[in-house]
Amino acid sequence: MKTQSKAFFERLRGGTNSRECPSVASSRHICAETEFTNLIRLERRRAERSQKPFLLMLLAQQALDERNGSKCYIEKVASVVSSSIRETDVIGWYQSGTIIGVIFTDLANASQNVISTILQRVDASVQCVTVPDERAKLAISWYVFPDSDGDSYPRQPALALYPDLKYRDTVQQPFREIKRIVDIVGSLLTLILLSPVFAAVSIAIKLSSEGPILFRQERVGHNNISFTFLKFRSMRSDSQPDPHRQYITSFIAGESKGNPASKDGAVVYKLVGDPRVTSVGRVLRRTSLDELPQLINVLKGDMSLVGPRPPLPYELQVYDIWHRRRLMEARPGMTGLWQISGRSRVKFDDMVRLDLRYAQKWSLWMDVKILLQTPRAILSGEGAY
Repeated sequence: MKTQSKAFFERLRGGTNSRECPSVASSRHICAETEFTNLIRLERRRAERSQKPFLLMLLAQQALDERNGSKCYIEKVASVVSSSIRETDVIGWYQSGTIIGVIFTDLANASQNVISTILQRVDASVQCVTVPDERAKLAISWYVFPDSDGDSYPRQPALALYPDLKYRDTVQQPFREIKRIVDIVGSLLTLILLSPVFAAVSIAIKLSSEGPILFRQERVGHNNISFTFLKFRSMRSDSQPDPHRQYITSFIAGESKGNPASKDGAVVYKLVGDPRVTSVGRVLRRTSLDELPQLINVLKGDMSLVGPRPPLPYELQVYDIWHRRRLMEARPGMTGLWQISGRSRVKFDDMVRLDLRYAQKWSLWMDVKILLQTPRAILSGEGAY
């Protein structure tokens, strides 16, 4: 074990085998809910850069009853826990008056032994100010970020680590309800108005190659929730995903130099001249008509008209930690800042930054501006191959 981790381990062990309690009077500042929520966000960003995990522990008072002193009890728990943690750790109200949170920062590792030792230390402190009936009503939970176990397959992240996003969504809730209404009305009207186009494209696909008209594919949406993604089929039905998987792995890692695909010498970060694409498929891709069935995804609520593009599961497996934030920040969409900023001419890291900027500065007016600029991007054909 590294020296830093060993010192931390010994620090936590101190006093766990005795019933000597830390002094409540020596407890330090306990952050208010808004301040603590912001500190969780900052700690996530730090962990993304440093790759060093942190542990968020929540102590929740169940069956709160002010008449029997339960509120006083959770405050005593907060005081005694604050006296039993390191100076570099942070304690605050995750939910004012009912849930105490502790951020154990800058861990050398988040092994089961370290987590177990932290739990023992905190539990020993809590028992100093508790009686059996009260202790039974105190639930302790913990969450590690980043979670290395989540690298093998995309799964829903621990939402407890994202209280800042929950707060933002709550504040924006009325406007997000309007966004959902716009998605439903907009997708439904477009499906009706473009029904002749759907029919014509379907016939062209059926006459040009064998196989289904629609291409169905698993994609990862908001909060890593998978859904069935729809497109008009633009490839042969017997095509294998290996060429795309190899290319996208290189692209996300920043190793792809791009492919020249235009007279002005600009490069695109996409497979160009893919032999798996049919003749009709090339036209559909060039005009973005292959994307139209995603209006059904929008109508169902899997996607929005505007938002980040949903990745494939094998793409998410090679994401860097900060890349995954694009799936937490917003629901995926048919168009977005990436589409109107050059599409496949944009490097992957820049695409993620565009998605994060959209989510952080989102407004209904921003959606309107993106939707108005999308037809120009489609007609110009920039980055569409």
